[in-house]
This record gives sequence, C-alpha cells and structure tokens, in this order.
Amino acid sequence: MKPNPYLKELGFEEDDRVVVIHADDVGMCQATVTAFEDLFEIGSVSSGAVMVPCPWFLHVAAYCKDHSKTDMGVHLTLTSEWNTYRWGPVSTCDPATGLLDDEGYFHHRVHQVHRHGDPQAVQSELKAQLIRAQKAGIDVTHIDNHMGSLAHPRFLPAYIELSQQFHLPGMIPVGGKEDWSALGLDPETASKAAIFVREKVNAHELIQIDRATGLRLDQPEERLAQAKSAFDSMEPGLTHFAIHPAMDTPELRSVTQSTWQCRVGDYEVFRSNELRNHIRNLGIQVIGYRPLRDLIQSD
Repeated sequence: MKPNPYLKELGFEEDDRVVVIHADDVGMCQATVTAFEDLFEIGSVSSGAVMVPCPWFLHVAAYCKDHSKTDMGVHLTLTSEWNTYRWGPVSTCDPATGLLDDEGYFHHRVHQVHRHGDPQAVQSELKAQLIRAQKAGIDVTHIDNHMGSLAHPRFLPAYIELSQQFHLPGMIPVGGKEDWSALGLDPETASKAAIFVREKVNAHELIQIDRATGLRLDQPEERLAQAKSAFDSMEPGLTHFAIHPAMDTPELRSVTQSTWQCRVGDYEVFRSNELRNHIRNLGIQVIGYRPLRDLIQSD
C-alpha cells in the first residue's frame, strides 16, 4: 500500500503509526454516553460516533454543545439488532422504502438491509441523520457506519456522496477483495467494492484510512491483553481502532445480553493508566477525526 498522503499533511512521517481510538455506538443506551464522556475527557479515546435514531441521542447532543471540542461523528444507522430494544428511521415510516421490518423498526441484520433497502431511501435516511445531528448542535467531525450495513455497491455511492457534500471524512478503509469478503459480501460484490473505494481514494474523493480494526465483541476474557496485542502489532499508516465502551448498568445488561461484558471491559481497560502508558511507550500517535476534517475543509 502506498504511503498515506494525509499523514504528511498533518505533520507525520510516512512510516509513523497513527491511530484514531474510536468509541462506537454512542447514544445507543445511557451506559454508552457516560462511558464515552469519561474516556474522552481523560484522553483514552480520541473520537466517537453517535447513533442518531437511538434514545440517548439528545443527551449526546447536549454534551457536545457544552463541550465544543468533542470529536463526535455520526454512526450512520440502518439496523436495529436487539430483540426488545429497537429504533427506526428518522426520515420515513413508509414500508415501501425497504428500511423497515414487519415491526416497523430497522431490520435486525445487515443482509436484510442489503436485500430490501431502496438506495434512494437509504440516501435520504443517511442525510436526515446527519442533518439532525448538526441541527442538534453537534459539530460533526466525520461519518461512519453501524454494523457495516453500507458495505455494498448499491449503498456506497450514497455514503461517499454524503461525505463529499458535507466535506466530512468518511470512514471506509482501503482494502482488497478479501477485506470486503470478510464483511459478508460475495466474491464478485467484494471485488467491485474494493475497486470502487480504491478509485475514490486515488481521486482524493475519500480520506485514505489504511485499515480498520479494534476489539471484538465476543471475547470478554483477557481484554487488556487483547488491546495490548492489537497495538503491539499495529502497522504504519492511519488506523481506525474501534471499541464499544459502556458502563456496567442493569439497562446495558438487559439490552446487550450477549456483549455487555466486552463493552464494560472496553471501558475499564481503556480507562486504565496501564494501557494508556503502553500505547504511549510504543510511540503510536493518537489523533481524532477533527484534524482530518479540518484538512478537508481547508482545501
């Protein structure tokens, strides 16, 4: 992979290891909001992304208005994965859009969105979520995507167009066919997606994110060791490193019955001095999306 040109523009060397430590799912429930606030204020995460359709969105917006330097993006959402804790579109309630399941919420799974979602309706929903975040007072620094539902050739153009229209970094890692296949795409679709994204990066229509990684949500044991190992093996370039921090609350346990331990583990591990010192001693440079956004908007 060629050196990332944006790193040089930000004052880094091409062989530097630069990472955005990113909190996903902010606003999904109360536990995610307080965890993000704590970790961002002590510098353990450098960015987060809010889920606009979710119940605690307004609390996130209020926090961002009171803390103007918060690095908060929009976690564009087209899925609602839990059994009894649901949310739906902010732009429509029309089943003909293909965005709603039989209960009137977003589909549970990504493949259902890919099968049923109308691309125009998807585009309208993405824009509506972003505009709602901005109108609520969030100084949006980037956009990314919940559960990878936009990782499909029918939806990627709308995502990239939104990034360009609002002059915001769009989190799409530059990867090969294998990376897209790992997201569940068939070989032909994965190949098309890889080529499409590479062309957009080469044309400077997307920020070059060299890789996206993070901690999985199905391995609660030895969370600190997992995090240390991930940073130990981090390669040069710009890495988006996603975690899902949340405080341990009854609501969190009820909502995320299968993943709450990993989410609480992310909060506790990234709150520790041990991990922060480990990352610092490795010489890894931590940034948020704000400098990348400002670089785009200064062109």
